[in-house]
Amino acid sequence: MNHTLDTAPAGTSPAESMTPLESTLSDAKQAIPKKMRALFQDRYGEADVLQIREIDVPRPEPGQVLIRVDAAGVDRGTWHLMSGLPYLVRMVGFGFSRPKQPVPGLDLSGTVVVTGSGVTDFKPGDEVFGIGTGTIAEYALADAGKLAHRPVGVDTQSAAAIPVSGVTALQALRDVGDIQPGQRVLIMGASGGVGNYAVQLARHFGASVSGVASTGKLDFVRLLGADRVYDYTVDDSLDGSQHYDLIIDIGGRNRIRALRQALSPTGTLVIVGGEGGDSITGGIFRQLSAMMLSPFVSHRLRTFISNESSQDVQALAALMESGVLFAPVEKSYELEEAPAAIADLAAGRVRGKAIIRIGESA
Repeated sequence: MNHTLDTAPAGTSPAESMTPLESTLSDAKQAIPKKMRALFQDRYGEADVLQIREIDVPRPEPGQVLIRVDAAGVDRGTWHLMSGLPYLVRMVGFGFSRPKQPVPGLDLSGTVVVTGSGVTDFKPGDEVFGIGTGTIAEYALADAGKLAHRPVGVDTQSAAAIPVSGVTALQALRDVGDIQPGQRVLIMGASGGVGNYAVQLARHFGASVSGVASTGKLDFVRLLGADRVYDYTVDDSLDGSQHYDLIIDIGGRNRIRALRQALSPTGTLVIVGGEGGDSITGGIFRQLSAMMLSPFVSHRLRTFISNESSQDVQALAALMESGVLFAPVEKSYELEEAPAAIADLAAGRVRGKAIIRIGESA
């Protein structure tokens, strides 16, 4: 969006003739460069399609905030949008032949530089975190309704690690799974970006939590608060010897029949993510199968797409500030190392979250 100034009417100064947004941009222009470094891709593929480029700093539309990014999180969705897989990702509006948004990244933490018209909850200088667009860059835009103030005592890397994955875990448990105190909950994929928050939040909601992970990540899942852990390379957590009121299956490839075998008679299954399957639709057929079967069985079989809401980002901020929730950042990367971070995540080499350090305070 271009913001040019018309010639001021006679008797008025240029500043008096500016709109509020133009005035804000004018006041901040000394602090905002015209160009920035950003992770960039002009085609789909593996991590080698990513490169650091110098591009224009974006300008906020009404309701948006321009943020100087300190740190950006990397989640599984970043890989899907980089690779364009499954192809369904391209068909739902992200760009069929090339990405519509060439700068990847959704999670961010940083400092407000400029606010668009209509933004009242944030002002320049505020330290914020939340969900934006093109966040693996020195500057990024975010809708004000997807941000919260960074909690006191929470560093910027930890804040950048939580928004997308934390909101997904919260909604899977609270809204879709209807978790209740005293329930037995099984988290499949407990060491991952969403899974680590699901374990912590399930404990916070008063449940008894079991987590499934690989051999090298079992101690990490215990640290998160799981009462029991399963090593999926040797243990069968779905053999029917244990029954759960709620199963959160994150990015799994487990058959619906096997998952139901481990549910209590009226238990709930929530499928998060759509990994596996073919290159066209990914794992969506497993989700569709669960939805079609659910009306005919005693189990509640659910799937969902998370809603990026400021209220839930703020709820996570309160839990972090109180010490209930922490963001496990195993490794952080410089901006130039961002392709390696995404490759490590896709290969399963990351426990918890990976972070890209961008600003000086990260």
